[in-house]
Amino acid sequence: MTNSQKFDESYDVVVAGFGLGGAISALSAAQAGAKTLLIEKSPVPGGLSICSYGAVRSARDPELAFTYLKATNDGRTPDDVLRVLANGMCGLEEYVRELGRINNAVIMNSVEENAEREKSGDPYRRQIRANYPLPGTDTFYHTTVVNIPGFDARKTYPWANGAPGGPKLFKIVHDHLDKQGVEIRLGTPALQLIADPDTRRVRGLRILTDGVQRTIEARRGVVLACGGFEGNADMKAQFFEGKPVLNAAARMNNGDGIRMAQHMGAALWHMWHVHGAYGFRHTDPNYPYGIRVKRMPDWFPGESDKVKVKMAWILVDQDARRFMSEYQPYTQDTAVRPLSRYDPVKQRFPRIPAFLICDEQGRKMYPLGKSTSNDEGIRYDWSDDNLKEVELGILKRADSIAGLAQQLGLDATRLTASIERWNSLCAKGGDDDFARPRNSMTPIAVPPFYGAPVWPVLSNTQGGPVHDAEQRIIDVYGKPIPHLYSAGELGSSFGHLYLSGGNIAECIVTGRIAGRNAAAG
Repeated sequence: MTNSQKFDESYDVVVAGFGLGGAISALSAAQAGAKTLLIEKSPVPGGLSICSYGAVRSARDPELAFTYLKATNDGRTPDDVLRVLANGMCGLEEYVRELGRINNAVIMNSVEENAEREKSGDPYRRQIRANYPLPGTDTFYHTTVVNIPGFDARKTYPWANGAPGGPKLFKIVHDHLDKQGVEIRLGTPALQLIADPDTRRVRGLRILTDGVQRTIEARRGVVLACGGFEGNADMKAQFFEGKPVLNAAARMNNGDGIRMAQHMGAALWHMWHVHGAYGFRHTDPNYPYGIRVKRMPDWFPGESDKVKVKMAWILVDQDARRFMSEYQPYTQDTAVRPLSRYDPVKQRFPRIPAFLICDEQGRKMYPLGKSTSNDEGIRYDWSDDNLKEVELGILKRADSIAGLAQQLGLDATRLTASIERWNSLCAKGGDDDFARPRNSMTPIAVPPFYGAPVWPVLSNTQGGPVHDAEQRIIDVYGKPIPHLYSAGELGSSFGHLYLSGGNIAECIVTGRIAGRNAAAG
C-alpha cells in the first residue's frame, strides 16, 4: 500500500477472531477508550473456547507458577513471556469473579467446586494442582463459572456442542462486550493485513463482508486472535509427522492469522505442538470432525493407584499388537503423540489408524466417544449406550474376537493373543507392558465384542507467530511488527507440555495485554 491508502471504514482497534482471546482483547481495548471492531470468520461466535470445559487455569504464587511453566516449556518459550503468563494467572480468579457480576454468575474455585461434587458423590473432581510433579505444581487450581441464573446454553448458543462450562464462561464475556458497545461482525473473515511499505506499520485489514471486500483502518493497532490451523489439512501435513491428524472442532481455523502474520515477516514457533488424544471417524463423509474418546479423569504421575474409573478399552496397532498405555496422566493432551510413529521398514504409520477394542461390559459403561463442534447445522451427539454408533458402522460388533478381527482387517491370531495377554494382566492386577493405572484395567471377555479404527485427533494447535511479553508479533529478525498483536491460541506460549485449562487462561491474560496495548497505539 501507499501512504495515500484510502479506507472504507476507520476504527482505533480491529480484532480478528471472536473466540475468548479475541473477545477479551476487544473488551480490553474498548475499556481503554478505543473505538473497537471485532470480526469473526464464522457465522457464529465462540471459536474453540465455547466448546471447552471453561476451567480457567489460575495460580496463587507468580514465582512458583513461572517455575512450573518454565519446566514444562523446556526452553522453547522466553522467560519474560512465561513470567507475564504466570503473573496474569495469579489474578484470574478475581478477574473472572468480577466479570461474572454482570449476570450474577456463580463462580467457584477448585476447592469450592470439589466440595460440592463430593456432596453429590461425583468422582469427577478438579485436580487442585498442575498436571505433572514438577516444581511449582501445587500453586495451580481452576476457576469455573458453574451457573448463570436463567441461562440456557442450548437456547443462547444452540450451535455449540462441547463441554458445559465453555458457554457459561463465554456468556459473561459476551455480555460485557454488549454492555461496552463493541461492534461485532460475524461471517466476516480477515483476508490480509494492510501496512505501510516503508515502516511496516500495520494500518488496517482487508476483510470480506457480504461477499464484498472492504478495507478497514485500525488507527492504533490490529489484534490477531484467529486461532490455529486445526482445519487446514495442508498445514497439518507439513508441520506434523503423522498423517492424517483429524481435528475435533473448529474447521474454520485454517491458519488465516498465521499466514497474515507471515506476510508481515513474522517468525513462527511451536508449530508441531498440539493438544489432543485419539478418536473415531464418523462414517458420514460429510461430518467434518474426528470424535474424541471419552474424557477420563486426569491422574498425577506417581499416584496412579488413585485412579478409580475403569477404561473400557485397549488399543492395538495395525499388526493387532498393543503399543501404549491408553490412559495417560492427561490423556486428552499427550495421547495423540504415540500414534504418529513411522515404521521405516514397512514404510507406513502402523498406528494411523489404530484400533480400539472392548467387550459388551465395556460397551455398557458409558459413551465411548464425545463429539465437539461450533457450527450452524453440524451437530452429532454420541449415544449413551453406543448402539447408535454400531448401527452407523462407527463401531463394529462381532460374537468372537476372530470375527471382530475380520471386520477390522486385523490378523485374528495376533488379536486373540493380544486380548489374552491383556486379560492375564487384568487377572494379575497390573499392566507390566505399558504401566496403565491398574484400577482402570478391565478384561475384554464378555461377547459380543466391539472395535473401531481410531486416529490421532487434535483439540487445538499451539503454533503460530512468535510474540513478546507485550503480545507484539515478532518478525524473523527479532523485531516487533509495529501495531500488530496476537492473543490466545494464535502462537500460544505452550511449546512442550500443555497445562490443562492453560489456553483458556492464556486467552484472558494475553487478550487483556493485547487489547490494552493496541488501544495505546
